[in-house]
Amino acid sequence: MDDLRDTRIDTLALREKYRDQYFLHRDPIYQDRLLWRAHTFRHIMHLLPTQSILELGCGRGLFTPHLCRVSRGENPVTSVTFRAQQARPDSLSADVEFLYISALPGPLRGKHYDFIVAIDLLDQRNCGWFLQQIYELLRPGGQVLFYESNPWNLALRAKHCWRRLRGGDDPRRLLNRPVLYELMSEVGFIRVFALYNDFVYAPLTRSLIWFLRNMSILLENARGIQTFAGSILLHAQKPPRTTVRPLRSLCEHAQLHRAISVVIPCHNEEMNVEPLVTQLMALYGDYIHEIIPVDDNSTDRTAEVLRRLAGAEPRVKPVFRTPPNGVGRALADGYRVATGQYVLSMDCDFQHLLPEIRDLFDAAAQGYDVVIGSRFSRHSVLLNYPFKKILANRAFHALGQILFLRQFRDLTNNLKLMRREVVERLQLTQPHFAVNAETGLQPLLMGYSLREVPISWINRTPDMGSSSFHLGKVGRGYMAVLFRLWWKHLAGAIAVPLKMKSSNSESSLR
Repeated sequence: MDDLRDTRIDTLALREKYRDQYFLHRDPIYQDRLLWRAHTFRHIMHLLPTQSILELGCGRGLFTPHLCRVSRGENPVTSVTFRAQQARPDSLSADVEFLYISALPGPLRGKHYDFIVAIDLLDQRNCGWFLQQIYELLRPGGQVLFYESNPWNLALRAKHCWRRLRGGDDPRRLLNRPVLYELMSEVGFIRVFALYNDFVYAPLTRSLIWFLRNMSILLENARGIQTFAGSILLHAQKPPRTTVRPLRSLCEHAQLHRAISVVIPCHNEEMNVEPLVTQLMALYGDYIHEIIPVDDNSTDRTAEVLRRLAGAEPRVKPVFRTPPNGVGRALADGYRVATGQYVLSMDCDFQHLLPEIRDLFDAAAQGYDVVIGSRFSRHSVLLNYPFKKILANRAFHALGQILFLRQFRDLTNNLKLMRREVVERLQLTQPHFAVNAETGLQPLLMGYSLREVPISWINRTPDMGSSSFHLGKVGRGYMAVLFRLWWKHLAGAIAVPLKMKSSNSESSLR
């Protein structure tokens, strides 16, 4: 049994060594790639301080510094190598625990982690056994994320054929997406998803890198084409599905204390609004001046839930609208009564990404007038995003960049943090979803300093209800906003504030 176990560990050590050699000698953008993956890990897990992270197969510590960076040093990290000759990498900070393991669980026996992450370790020769070990190392409700090479990648297949012709071979035994999904399910994991990820792979030139970085999100969500991605992103959770997460204040900036009005349009959101408000108060209570949920004529129990929340917390100040309905009308009504120094607008189903909203507050504390959560940054995560909506969104923004000669990625998301001065100058005309184009484009054209920060977007699960967004119905509104603002911009009819911060006068992308 010990020999068999050693063979399995040897396979992990082989994969670890092969991966590091590839990054260092064949991947000219491996640092960027690993940073993208670290951000993806953070966004999918929605990290909160104190939650523990186990990185398996850390090798030369190429990924670990990025992991520490995106977790802000607030999460204890344990990095494990399976290579006997691997010394502690110099790149590891002193607070990272570094372990060499010759057998599993070995020195990890009795330890449990909230999250486990690994890159290119799953192999046909030991995958079932390895996943079982990982399952035992997770706390109940813990989650795992793997990045695995995609054997269906055409460039990889061509490389394998060339190697065979020259008498060489790839020492790895890669698993495809359906097999990975099945193995995770058999071990007992839940919430399993395996997604094709990352089209930025060799052969790479500088211009090709730029093109693929901008096309990757589109290609990752295109049926058929997505199967040729460079890697597979594999996620799973150990039961139970619902767990208690540590809720600690994320308020770091004294200048934002009691300065934020939160405006939340609500239509039939009885399942979402209470956990959203509760978690907002738990994570950002020191920042919050008021929370303004706007009930847009809901036909479920949303109004009842809002009245109960207002009775328990005086800073919850619901607005109850009368017909006609429309998210644009609801947002305008919420803006009209907001009294905080800053106004944060968000959708009711954003409770899962609340930990990342602190990035918006960081940017506001740096002096930006408008901060927007971008779903289309390279550090963003899109899961189950409808391809037609991606195509329409990218086309809208490409046309907008041409018309206005400005650079921006995602101004139409409703996750926006704005100074109240900006909100008061908005001229909102759209009754429905196209209002999000007005709230994004108008501040940019008026010259306010604007920052886009990456966020995640995960399509609604059945327990979150359904969205009322329908692309065919709202597309005309978006185009009407674009051309109306373009015409006003050409005519010089968009008012510019008298006092502008010259140091922050341009849109900043991330």
